[in-house]
Amino acid sequence: MRRDVLVLNATYEPINVCSLKRAVVLLLKDRAEILEAGNRAMRAAGFSIPQPHVIRLLNYVKVPRGDRRKLSRRVVLARDGYRCQYCGSTRHLTLDHVIPRSRGGSTSWDNVVTSCAPCNTRKGAKLPHEADMTPAKAPRAPTLTDFLVATPHDVPDSWAAYLASAVA
Repeated sequence: MRRDVLVLNATYEPINVCSLKRAVVLLLKDRAEILEAGNRAMRAAGFSIPQPHVIRLLNYVKVPRGDRRKLSRRVVLARDGYRCQYCGSTRHLTLDHVIPRSRGGSTSWDNVVTSCAPCNTRKGAKLPHEADMTPAKAPRAPTLTDFLVATPHDVPDSWAAYLASAVA
């Protein structure tokens, strides 16, 4: 049974992923409506509702955008596809400052990439050209989808249409 539910703003813009329990509370309080549901029903003493996969809030909620969102390991890993940006490995992942902090680099979205522990150790406090190690993709601020899907699990098919419109 799917435990995560995609939450859309009143404007159909994806804004969050919440637990199934939280989604049901929003539905029961008439703060959201179901857009996509599974085959199973959730039953209680006098009513039954389909298990939600995608819900839409009935009132618009203002959400912060861009670089103002706090840098987190989970989102950097999701942004980089859970792969080392130097060798492509998916094991022993850490974060690496492209320009090391000891050389004036900052801890910001455009200076932090996913790195496996061996590559991170090999690069050390060197600049990318000194270590002959450049990231496969240039680091960037994450998209809204990166924040929403900051989990190594597959994105459900029922979410695809809503997330595609957020990227466009």
